[in-house]
Order: sequence, then C-alpha cells, then structure tokens
Amino acid sequence: MFKLITCGMTALCFALAMPAMAQSSAGAYPSKPIKIIVPFPAGGTSDVLARLLGQKMTEGWGQSVVVENRPGASGNLGADAGAKSAPDGYTLVLMDVGNLVISPALYKLPFNVLTDFAPVAMVGYSPHLLLVSTKIPANSTSELVAYAKAQNGKVNFAAAAGMGSAAHLAGVIFAQRSGIQWGYVPYKGGAQAMTDLIGGQIDVTFNGMVASYPHVKSGKIKLLAVSSAKRNAQLGDTPTVGETLPGFLTGSWQGLLAPAGTPKAIVDKLNAEVARIVALPDIKERLVVLGAEPNNMSPDQFSSWLKAEIPAMAKIVKDEKITVD
Repeated sequence: MFKLITCGMTALCFALAMPAMAQSSAGAYPSKPIKIIVPFPAGGTSDVLARLLGQKMTEGWGQSVVVENRPGASGNLGADAGAKSAPDGYTLVLMDVGNLVISPALYKLPFNVLTDFAPVAMVGYSPHLLLVSTKIPANSTSELVAYAKAQNGKVNFAAAAGMGSAAHLAGVIFAQRSGIQWGYVPYKGGAQAMTDLIGGQIDVTFNGMVASYPHVKSGKIKLLAVSSAKRNAQLGDTPTVGETLPGFLTGSWQGLLAPAGTPKAIVDKLNAEVARIVALPDIKERLVVLGAEPNNMSPDQFSSWLKAEIPAMAKIVKDEKITVD
C-alpha cells in the first residue's frame, strides 16, 4: 500500500511540476546554436528568408543560427531531415508551399506534414503575377479569359517550376474558376519559362515578382493581375485576379516548423521572435525587394491553415489527374 501511494504521489508531483519545467526550458532557450534546414539550393526565396531570420535571431539571442541547405526530391529530402530531428527547438526547417501542402498529394512521403511537425510561424507570402506574352491580344484578366475561350484549348501555359508546382496549380485553379482550357508546358525553372514567354513560344504563366517584374517594366511581357487578396503597393494600379474571379488567391508561402513534440513554450518563443523580426524596418524593406510580405500567424493558425490547404490541394491534384515523373 505504501509503495502504491508513493508512486501515485510521485506521479502527481511530476504532473504538477510539468508546467514549471516547460517554462524553465523555454526560459533557458536557446542555450546553444540553432540550425535552420532549407530544403532547397542557396539563393532562392526560402534560403534568403532563412538567412535573414538567422542573422536577426543571432543578434537578438546571442546564439549563432546556421542555415543548412539540403536540396533534393523537390525539397522533401530536407523536410524529412527536419521531421526526424530532435524535438528540442535546436533544429528547425523552413518549408515552402510546395512542401507544405502540395507534396502530400503528389508523393509518397516518408513524413506526414500534419503529424510530424510543430508549426512555428508563417514567415512570408509572395503573390504570383499573371503574365502574358506581348503577342497575346489581352490586357486584363477578363480579356485573357475571353481570348482563351475563343482559342478553344490552343493557349499554352508555362508551368514554371514543373508539373505539380505552385505556379502550375495556380494555372489549374485559374482555368477551373474561369471555365477555360489550356495546355500545360512544364519547365524546370522560371528563367527558361520567362525566356520563352518573352519570345512568344509560351502564351501565359503565373510567376513570382522578383523574377518577372523587371521584364514587365522593360515591356518584354505584359502584367495583367496579381494573385494576392489585395492590390500590391509595389505594382501601382495593377488589379488582383480576385477582382475578376472572386476569392482567387495563390502564391508562395514560406513557413518555419519544428519537429513534432517540441515543447509548446519553445514554439511560442520562436513564433514571437519571428514576429519581432519580420516587423523590423530593414527586414520589411528586404521583403518588399523580394516581392514578399510578412504573414503573421500564430502556431495554431498555421496549423489550421495546413489542415485546410492540404485536402484542398489534394482535391485539385486528383480532379486534374496531375502526376509527376
């Protein structure tokens, strides 16, 4: 009887001590260097954002933050490494919309985005630009829709980062919402897609602002609309796609995640630090240059976003019978 009572009291004491232990753990965090895995090559938006975060975290916390690029398998190699890391807050992963909500529908993954990660913070959002060749007689979204319908499937769309990419699915959603058909031409990257759009070999695409806008300003391609919910201050009077197709919203999201099981107090501390960093004037200015904007979500809001977007993307992939080689 005595042993049973002792065990029960010990368990009770441990349970009562848990909140204080978690609070103490977060208070001491970070006490050693932090690693942010970027599952893409150096130089891309995710890499730049990770390095901006790392620099400011280092300055704010006095602990070095290193960025490790682990590209491969469409970003899923690095994501898997992040999922399988120790859940102590010292290994994080910066994933983009492809890893977060599209890959689960296209690949048999060795990890589950919803159960193997603890969402920390949505770092930024970058809208797509709806772009057409100067050879296309359309100067607005509605004119493009009318032209595509008249061409009866002959308009071609550049999937700038391949089939199943965020840009490709933006084109699929646009076609579904507007009731048009067009052919999809896959590219390995946006640079060649832009070259062919300028040359008129491709008719239309969705692409990021940084890679596209210089060609718009030079008059080599035409910008019809932006895919964000609101008009972008950097793009003057350019309308949103949603002004013609209500509710249309696509683009690239970059989110910071920790392995599942990371203490909530540490996740919350990381979230607060990311919110502080993206609100800094120099970081906000850098985001504008990247064509991005901060996206302030709590961990719970980030989790809810994932739970909504993953099945939505899966339905699009299934309905359109999208596959990847």
